[in-house]
Order: sequence, then structure tokens, then C-alpha cells
Amino acid sequence: MKFKVYHNAHDFEKKIEPLLLEKEDVFSLFLGVLQAIKAGNYENPFMATIEEEGKILALFQMTPPHPLNLIFVDEIRLEEIIDFFIKSVLEHEITFRSIISLKPWAYKVAKKWEIKTDMTHQLLMDQGLYRLNKVNDSLEHSPGNWRHAEESDSAIIEKWFNLFEIDTGLPISPTENVKKRVAMFLKEREVFLWENKGKIVSMMKKSRPTKNGVTVSLVFTPKEERKKGYARTLVAAVSRELLNDYSFCVLYTDLMNPTSNKIYREIGYKRIADSVHLSFDKDK
Repeated sequence: MKFKVYHNAHDFEKKIEPLLLEKEDVFSLFLGVLQAIKAGNYENPFMATIEEEGKILALFQMTPPHPLNLIFVDEIRLEEIIDFFIKSVLEHEITFRSIISLKPWAYKVAKKWEIKTDMTHQLLMDQGLYRLNKVNDSLEHSPGNWRHAEESDSAIIEKWFNLFEIDTGLPISPTENVKKRVAMFLKEREVFLWENKGKIVSMMKKSRPTKNGVTVSLVFTPKEERKKGYARTLVAAVSRELLNDYSFCVLYTDLMNPTSNKIYREIGYKRIADSVHLSFDKDK
């Protein structure tokens, strides 16, 4: 087996894309982030594979400070490949704070990583990955309409971005970082808002387009406007619009939040995989 680090995103894509497209929905995060790396949106990205006689056994991607994304191809030799991965990461002195992967893979890596290091893992988010092919047209719609967010909406989006992080247990991004990210979202026309009687009551965004799909994310409604169906109606309406350009939509949910999972199922999203985001800290 060989641990191969790639420094050119186009070379990396050429090597791994055919394999990823076999499960484009399940591996949409990896594919979508790769497009952003190619566009130069990340500094110092990490891209690597484990190969044997030209065959890919595993692939890895990281855009610090975001988690290391791991995909294992050969399930039969999974234990052996994970051992080789850990050995290679330690030899190359590659550091990471957290990992994201399909649940069985992530926990196997975490267990072996704890044995080899003085680190222990913490669950940051237990995630469900959902796919949508067609919106349920029988849904009851909340009052109002959706529209693309504009530059004049940046202040409320920035505020809600941090509130979304609080709700989901994510680290709170510094104000300057949020301003830059929201400015980019608006430039790319990625944010959608639901308005009722001139008041913005909910938001969502699209992200990480792949060859045939697109991701729905950053779904947020402020507490005072919840339980009125705004988020469900917004996601349903915009997802229907996105399906004019893509074959499917995907989204990640926090499985500890039964309300959001119920809402997405009602829209027509179907759970296709379980993923986890695990962090690592030194054992005290």
C-alpha cells in the first residue's frame, strides 16, 4: 500500500472522481469541497489517497480548520487500511482536530487513533444524510414568498449565521470571518429568504454543487418565528426550484433534533446514510 499526497486539485480530481460519482449523493460533501479547492477558496488544503497497484483503497481531504473527511473503498480490508492510514498520518506528521465520515468508518478510526495517541474523541454531531428527488406537492404552505438574499440583507444573515452555530453546537465564528463568508454567499446568490408581510422570517442556502446534485444548508428560523412552518415551506419551495437545474438535492441533519428530521421527511427528503463529526482532544 502507498500513501500518496496530492498538491494539485485537478490531478486529485482526475484520480478520484470516477469512484466518487458512483455514490455522488453519499460523497457529495467530498465532491463539493473539492470544487471549492479547485476554485482556490481554501488555503493549504490536504488531499491524499491510499493506493495499491493503481487501485484506490481510501481517500482523504481536509481544508483546515475544517474536519478531515475520510472515505474507505475496500470494506473487506477496512481494518488493515485504517491501520495503514494512522501509521502514514503519524509518519507524515499530519495534524487534524476532527474527522467527518460515515458512522462505522469514523468510529473505527477513532478507536484505533485513541490506542495510538493520547487523544480521546468527542461526538460533535450525529448526522443524517438525506436526498431529495421530488418535492411532496401536498404540503400546506405558510404565508409569504421566497426570494434571493441581497446585499442589503447581509446584517440579518450575519446575525443568523452565528445563531445557527449556537443552535447546532458549532464553534462560534469570529465576526470578521462571518462577514467575509456572507459576502461570498451573496455574491454567488446562494442565500434564500422567506418573507411574510415584508418581514424576513427564515433563511437557507445552497452550496457545494456536484455534477448532478446540490446541497441545502444553513436552514434557520429565529425562535420567535418558529412553529409556523416557514422553514419547511422555504426549503420545499427552493428545493423544487433547485431541482430544475439538478437531479437531486442533499442535506445533513442533526439526528438529535427530531423536529428538523421530521420536516425534511415531510418535504420528501429520504435518509440515505449516517455520518458523524468527531473531535479529538488530549486525554487529561
